[in-house]
Amino acid sequence: MVLCIILCICGGCAVNPITGQSELMLISEQQDIAIGRKYAPEVERQMGGRIPDEGLQNYVDGVGQRIACVSHRPELEYHFVALEDDSVNAFALPGGYIFITKGMLRKLSTEAQLAAILAHEMTHIVARDSSAVMSRQIGVSVLLSAVTSEKTPESVSMVVDLTHQILGLRYSRDDEREADLAGLGYMVAAGYNPYGMVESMQMLENQEQIRPIEFFSTHSSPENRVAYLQEKIEGGYYNLAGLRVGEDDYHRYVLMRLND
Repeated sequence: MVLCIILCICGGCAVNPITGQSELMLISEQQDIAIGRKYAPEVERQMGGRIPDEGLQNYVDGVGQRIACVSHRPELEYHFVALEDDSVNAFALPGGYIFITKGMLRKLSTEAQLAAILAHEMTHIVARDSSAVMSRQIGVSVLLSAVTSEKTPESVSMVVDLTHQILGLRYSRDDEREADLAGLGYMVAAGYNPYGMVESMQMLENQEQIRPIEFFSTHSSPENRVAYLQEKIEGGYYNLAGLRVGEDDYHRYVLMRLND
């Protein structure tokens, strides 16, 4: 606690807008944005590039922006990108960069489920989980050295290597539970049926039983995930009538286009 107070004075702590608690943070918000901007293109390259369908990309971005407007950080410039990779995965970089793979899109069946995945990842950005796990597992100086260095063969190679490490970083179970529950709140505030979160997590857990999937290699699975989501919905959301599910639109704008 004493260390955190000292670091707060020196700018080393930040308030998590979701929990309202001060947390140790060695990367500034402006550095968040710089890191995301630097590493996002290499993430796209390593994950097969963007799906070359602007209609699909606009649809995913539209769902994401709808959620962003009701988040704790609506002023942040968010970028939502659907990638060609066939793994079942979604992930976030600091500064507002959120990616979802073709493999994940194929496993979902409604817009509400898509909203759930994007809201979950957005929470990691809002709470700055991505920044915290990077600074712990890679190191602030290493991350920022690639951001600020001139473009040389050595710096390009460093970004490639660091991006590979970033894609393998693992969130804690506490981070995941917070992302589930805060993401649930974002969904409802954005007009989506919260059972989309339950359905998406059930799908992922079922897939994990068949074979290990990439999402759980970086997103630790808390115990009783579906149970606490259902409990939160039943205890906190009383009027679900009219909240969006979007099965037909998801089929039209995502599944049909992926199958063409």
